[in-house]
Amino acid sequence: MRIEVPDGKHPIMHVWGEMVPGIGPAASRFAQAVYDDRTLSLREFEAARLRIAQINGCVFCLDWRTEVDGETVEDTFLDAVTDWRTTNAFDARTRLAAEYAERYALDHHGIDDDFWRRFSAAYDEREQVELSMCIGSWLAFGRLNRVFGLDTACVLPTH
Repeated sequence: MRIEVPDGKHPIMHVWGEMVPGIGPAASRFAQAVYDDRTLSLREFEAARLRIAQINGCVFCLDWRTEVDGETVEDTFLDAVTDWRTTNAFDARTRLAAEYAERYALDHHGIDDDFWRRFSAAYDEREQVELSMCIGSWLAFGRLNRVFGLDTACVLPTH
């Protein structure tokens, strides 16, 4: 870990909740709202989230699977995200979610009119904004966790 955590303190709770009292808890609430208030399908949500996790290299994020009403994506879903361009496991919206996440993270200047036409045909403006906010959260906070080494300090709940 690249940040000192006092003895007896949980690294995540210390960094996210105590180190910067005005920002950390607000960031935590935003990060949680992405899960609590999402309207996208589980597969679309997870395709974008896991593509960002792959790009960020966040160990915790790669291992995590979002659960909705007791359901998670299949065990092979991460491999499908890796192969989002060619996998048969994705419908058009799920494939676009993975593509958008990748473009947003790696080449946002390269999001061209052709992509935007395809994206807008599948996702309405509200969904576009929701997906963008989710991706922004995962990109920022997954990288924060990875850069400070917090991604290996997290303990996953049973899912």
